[in-house]
Amino acid sequence: MKFPEGLLYTESHEWVKVGDSTLRDEGSQVTIGLTDYAQSQLKDVVYVDIPEVGAEFKKGDSMGVVESVKTVADIYSPITGKVVDVNFTLKDHPQFVNEDPFGKGWLVKMEIQDREELKGLLSAKDYRGSLPEEL
Repeated sequence: MKFPEGLLYTESHEWVKVGDSTLRDEGSQVTIGLTDYAQSQLKDVVYVDIPEVGAEFKKGDSMGVVESVKTVADIYSPITGKVVDVNFTLKDHPQFVNEDPFGKGWLVKMEIQDREELKGLLSAKDYRGSLPEEL
């Protein structure tokens, strides 16, 4: 299971990449996706419902759902902001969430409203520590 360093994580199993780099203090946009742990628990993803460009969310709001052969799970916004780009490829290729969760399986890009919210996200080490020990 992968836990890329430099990304930020939520307890609800989303990852966040800030700007074009992975540093907390660079860029006003974030890319958001589901973690490797989330996709492994979902099993085979068959549908991803993500918001449209322009949609606004507060931190913790449900911003979509991911459906698998096993279950349906909400996707939560890790920050307050506005959607500026969506991964339209997932409509025809939802399996990218399983196959490449940190690459082709990204979900949305958002403009950050309050950069202070990034401080409440987890490092890779802290996220890994929050998961069940058998991993």
